Amino acid sequence: MSRIKPARLRQLVFGFYMSGMMSLLMSGVITFINTGMDSAFMYRWMPAFLVAWAVAFPLVTFIAPVAVKLTEMTLGRPGNENEHTSVN
Repeated sequence: MSRIKPARLRQLVFGFYMSGMMSLLMSGVITFINTGMDSAFMYRWMPAFLVAWAVAFPLVTFIAPVAVKLTEMTLGRPGNENEHTSVN
């Protein structure tokens, strides 16, 4: 039985927290925009949050490597700061 690599575990934990926070905030904002604030707001928001998180976590897990590659294509790889000439 192989153990999960620390770098991969870090990615999964990051994705868990990031997707949870973004799902919580976005579902709250969208629920508020669509239905307003009343005594039943939390009863609408929490199910929306759970659905959003169930979708967001796997997506973040698979999309994050693509985002890293796009970032590297845009800004270059970390540690290669000498590739670009800076103008002062």
